[in-house]
Amino acid sequence: MTRFALTTVLAAALAGPAAADFNATPPNAPDQQPAFDGQTRAPVLPDDIKLATTTVADGLVHPWAMAELPDGGWLVTERPGRLRIVAADGTVGPEIGGLPPVDARGQGGLLDVMIAPDFADRRVWISYAAPEGDGKNATGVATGTLSADGTTLEDVAEIFRQTPAWDSDKHFGSRLVLDGQGGLFVTLGERSDPEPRATAQDDGNHIGKLVRIDPMGGAAGAGVDGWLPETYAKGFRNVQSAALDGQGRLWTVEHGPKGGDELNRPEAGKNYGWPIITYGLDYSGAPIGEGITAQDGLEQPVYYWDPVIAASGLAFYDGGMFPEWQGNALIGGLVGQALVRLTLDGDRVTGEARHLQGIGRVRDVEVARDGSVMLLTDAENGALIRVTRE
Repeated sequence: MTRFALTTVLAAALAGPAAADFNATPPNAPDQQPAFDGQTRAPVLPDDIKLATTTVADGLVHPWAMAELPDGGWLVTERPGRLRIVAADGTVGPEIGGLPPVDARGQGGLLDVMIAPDFADRRVWISYAAPEGDGKNATGVATGTLSADGTTLEDVAEIFRQTPAWDSDKHFGSRLVLDGQGGLFVTLGERSDPEPRATAQDDGNHIGKLVRIDPMGGAAGAGVDGWLPETYAKGFRNVQSAALDGQGRLWTVEHGPKGGDELNRPEAGKNYGWPIITYGLDYSGAPIGEGITAQDGLEQPVYYWDPVIAASGLAFYDGGMFPEWQGNALIGGLVGQALVRLTLDGDRVTGEARHLQGIGRVRDVEVARDGSVMLLTDAENGALIRVTRE
């Protein structure tokens, strides 16, 4: 591991004609039409704020998620199966011991990390690809406490595992969000199995579902007859972005296929359609299923992208450094290689900006206590980056 000098690189936010280029890109599915005005390609937001980026630490191997500690340091996961502390001064600590086994093949490995809001008992939650033998694995969630010296996760217990296990190295989800009402949301993926894709619609599994559990173990789902007790909503493809807004409402962004990344505000007991409806195509260019985008009883996304941004990470801005962004959704773009910002009016998107285009594959986004925006770039030499005003 290396520590990168705290060198600030000034990055002027894109403005004018260059900022509009993302809306000029042709869609993959030009024959598909949105269900309502503003559901896609929202107006490009004026972007006249000059941003500064500071690389706090580099040398992180495919970092996936981060959580700010009370002392200003960050817990950071690396997909190969490592959890580390990046101190406030950028020092990268050693690998933290005590983690459960992870299956670090393909898109699998150590995924999200979250801490208790007050961190009073040093409580930590992690999600990961849990190996089950014969090439199978499943998204798991465990909790434990971080030792006083920050070297070990102690008393670790698995509190959830997606069922069934799947012979796949793709589409594990997975973001963790405490709902403020005593529950823990866990986003999951549909495991990228082409046949039968309808598993995301089957009620007897966790494939392509949003689940809600007790933070210390046990079900706390929607209570829908016939659903597994943890299931809160269904019909998702692969959700790697989730956060509560200022009103305490959950929002998610899921990866679409070729087109069709979706912003949703999931509600208990509802069906979000995958793979019956989608604003996207198969990677071959063929339609998904019947190629339809709407059906009675299936929820429409609040917003969608075609082409995709490949969303990962989501935060709602609530700091003082960028008052113009208050309440805006901040989303990481992997393919988009940018910080994507959305303005909202109720449940509708009113504008979109893409900041720092070309910065790298943004895997996670968080708002730090000082109001700066933190980014993780997903690469063999990944980085923790602070975004401030110039």
